[in-house]
Amino acid sequence: MGMRKNIEDFLREHDLCRIATASKDCMPHVVPVSYIFLEGHIYISTDYGTKKLRNLKENSSAALVIDDIKPQRGVLLQGHVKLIENGTKWNRLYGKFYEKFEWAKKDPWKEGEAPFIELNVEKEACWGL
Repeated sequence: MGMRKNIEDFLREHDLCRIATASKDCMPHVVPVSYIFLEGHIYISTDYGTKKLRNLKENSSAALVIDDIKPQRGVLLQGHVKLIENGTKWNRLYGKFYEKFEWAKKDPWKEGEAPFIELNVEKEACWGL
């Protein structure tokens, strides 16, 4: 799915979102996470053992909200995720996170220690853009 340019521009301006996941019993779980937007996908790093990762292994559906308070504007993205746990793509994503986020430099990790979540956007909505 190709996103509208105004949504892509907004996603590139930000690096924090909230991700909503649900377990197979449909109990929602929402947490703030850092992300990068790359080649039409959202990528999020996570640790093994997190609630969001357990939920996504049971139910690959997820939703993200990226927004500003002043002015009120934002984007809602919905889709399904896949996990990237190793390989060339994992290494490339790790490099991007390491470049962008100070927390990644302070606490580096190796391939196999933490996966990346790739959101394949299926639906989008925006306001104020």
